Amino acid sequence: MHSVLGVGTNRMNIYTVRRAAADLAQYVCEGGEEAKTRGVVIAYDTRHFSKEFAVETAKVLGAYGRDRLGVAVRNGQSYELLTGNQLRALLLNYILQTKQSNGTLPENGVMIKTIVTSELGAKIAAYYGVETVNTVTGFKYIAEKIAEYEQSGAYKYLFGYEESYGYLIETFVRDKDAVQVALKVAEMASFYELHGKTLLDALEDVYKQFGYYKEALISKVFEGKSGQEEMAAMLDTVRQNPPTEIAGKKVVLFEDYLTATATAITGDKLPIDLSKENVLKFILEDESWVAIRPSGTEPKCKYYFGVTGESAGQASE
Repeated sequence: MHSVLGVGTNRMNIYTVRRAAADLAQYVCEGGEEAKTRGVVIAYDTRHFSKEFAVETAKVLGAYGRDRLGVAVRNGQSYELLTGNQLRALLLNYILQTKQSNGTLPENGVMIKTIVTSELGAKIAAYYGVETVNTVTGFKYIAEKIAEYEQSGAYKYLFGYEESYGYLIETFVRDKDAVQVALKVAEMASFYELHGKTLLDALEDVYKQFGYYKEALISKVFEGKSGQEEMAAMLDTVRQNPPTEIAGKKVVLFEDYLTATATAITGDKLPIDLSKENVLKFILEDESWVAIRPSGTEPKCKYYFGVTGESAGQASE
C-alpha cells in the first residue's frame, strides 16, 4: 500500500491498513492449509508509521481465527496441546457440573454437536440428564437448532461445538466464538487450580468417570479435476458397497447422510432427520466409529476415527 498519511479511505491510516490486512487474511485462508502453514512475513522500514502499520497488520492476521480456540497446558517443562475433543469434554463437564452445583441446570437442557465429533460429549451430557442433538458439519446447523429451540421452547441450549476447534456457550452469538470460550477456559483453569489440579488432571478425571476416548483425523488431498473425480468415485464405491467389517470389528450401523438413511446390521433401514451432506459413517460393535467426508473448502477427503476403552492403553490399541 502506498498513499499519503491522513484521514479517509484513500489515505494511509490504521483503518485502511486493517481493512487490507483482513482481505489478505481471507486470501490466505482461501489457499487452504498449505497456504496457512506457510504464513505471512511482516516487515517495516524507516518510513513514517511503517512500524505501527506493521503491528496493526500483525494484530489483524493474528486475530483472524478468533472464532476458534486451542489450549496448551503446561506439563513439567513442556506444554501439552489439548485436542478439540479433549477441550470440548472438559468444557462440557465443567459447565454442566457448575450448573448442577448451583441449581441452574434445566430439566430440558440440550447439547448440540456435529456428527464427526467425539461421542464422549454425549456420554457426559447423559450423566447430567442433558439431551444430545447431532447436526451435520457446519456451525450454521447448530445455530439453526438454537433458533428452533428458542422458538419452540422444547430445549434450553447449554453448549455446542463442531470438529474444528469451534465452540459456543452463550447464544447472543450465532456462530462459534473463541472470545467467550477463552473466558470460560480461564475460569475453568482457575477453578481446578484452586482444587490443586491442572486441566490435564481434570481431563484424566473425566476419562476415569466416563471412559477413555481417542480420536484421529487423516486427510488425503485430491488435486485438480481428475482428483475430484477420483474422490467422488471413491465415495460412491464405498456408498454402494459399504464394508461389513473394519479392523476386525463388525459394522453394526452404516449411516449415509447424503441419502439420509441408516442401515443396521440386521438390514433394517432408518431415516436420518438431518440436512443432507456427503458423509458416510460406520458405527462398529465396540462403539468405535469411522466417518468419511469431502472437505467443503479444500480439495481433500477427510477420514475421522473415534475409539473408546476402559483405559488409555486400551483406547490407543
